[in-house]
Amino acid sequence: MFHVGGARSALFNWALAEQSGGKFVLRIEDTDAARNRPEWTEGIISALAWIGINGDSPNFEGPYFQSAYEQQHREAAARLLKDGKAYHCTCTRDDVKARTGSEHQGYDGHCRDLGLAEGAIRFRSPDAGVTVLDDLVRGRVEFPNASIEDFVIVRGDGSPLFILANVVDDMEMRISHVVRAEEHLSNTPKQQLLWEALGVRPPVWAHVPVIVNEKRQKLSKRRDKVALESYRDEGYLAEAMVNYLMLLGWGPGDDREIMPWSEMMPLFRLEDVNPSPAFFDEKKLRAFNGEYIRALPLEVFIGRCEPWLDPSWDRSVFARVAPLVQTRVAVLSEVTANVDFLFLEEPVFDQASWDKGMKPGAAEILAGYAERLESVNWDPESLKSSLEEVGAVHGLKLGKAQAPVRVAITGRTVGLPLFESIEVLGRERALDRLRTALAKLS
Repeated sequence: MFHVGGARSALFNWALAEQSGGKFVLRIEDTDAARNRPEWTEGIISALAWIGINGDSPNFEGPYFQSAYEQQHREAAARLLKDGKAYHCTCTRDDVKARTGSEHQGYDGHCRDLGLAEGAIRFRSPDAGVTVLDDLVRGRVEFPNASIEDFVIVRGDGSPLFILANVVDDMEMRISHVVRAEEHLSNTPKQQLLWEALGVRPPVWAHVPVIVNEKRQKLSKRRDKVALESYRDEGYLAEAMVNYLMLLGWGPGDDREIMPWSEMMPLFRLEDVNPSPAFFDEKKLRAFNGEYIRALPLEVFIGRCEPWLDPSWDRSVFARVAPLVQTRVAVLSEVTANVDFLFLEEPVFDQASWDKGMKPGAAEILAGYAERLESVNWDPESLKSSLEEVGAVHGLKLGKAQAPVRVAITGRTVGLPLFESIEVLGRERALDRLRTALAKLS
């Protein structure tokens, strides 16, 4: 799955690339076999394409695969060894624990000056001073070099670790800006040391804020709904998702929130990103999506609904109620439940709706209304007036009188405007449903 936090970081990068006429580089870091499957790669590409980041733009480059650059990773490690900036080490974790007496203490530099010719390769970190990051979001961040252990860059079996591969790949691909989540900040001083040791100027760093849930806990795939694909499949519009994600940690500087990409992109500045945690408010996202749905031209809305309509359903019937649906749904997956009663032989009754709508006296309302429907003019106003008259006979206002009728017609207590729905359903089918409900009540 593609995490919404990754999508937000991607959009920040995308905005930067489009502003500057640069390239957004998609690299699949596939050297970890356990986390590398073709379908997962396709999922990343598909999710990015959904939010508008794809090869249709001249600002997009890739995808590249980290595994294709293994030779360059090995050559970089060899250079570091040759220049005395790295060394071989045969220590195990247990060896370090036995020497230090702590399983939490970092590597103690035991093999630094032994001149070994085999084993893992460790980078020789500076003993003194500080490594300074000039971060566009967080400002100046200092890391005491004494706190940076001699970290492993190549395993004992000769395979380069991600931290080295990542740096070398960025050099190969001429990466100028690295915009990523703040969780990676702790790795950045090590990466900057590698850039400098390999004689290349480090990129511009920008670590964007962590995204949290309503309890201010970091969004977790085990606890929270975080997969971009799940929102897509639920019927969120890409343009609404893009708009909302861009506002997680950044704002255009005025009170506007609903804003298309074409207007947000030129305004975006990494220096304006707030380093504080950003709250992912699904209710607000849902509201955004409703706004975007209502703003769609009707024909476009009808087309967007297609994945949620059964192939057997008459599209001309759906087109008649589409304007009513468009004003009432917040996500496209809600379309189905709003219109299925028009296409089913009988509405699907759930017990809770039936119990709520069919209170004592419901049978009299249904019988009286059925009698009126046999001859009433078939338009929403006449259908409404008839039910008002039936309700008045029984001392009920329209709101109370229409409750059993709505359940009988649609199977639900809420939905599209009732009388427009009855008009589209047709006289005979509406009468059949009222009589079926009466039979269930008897």
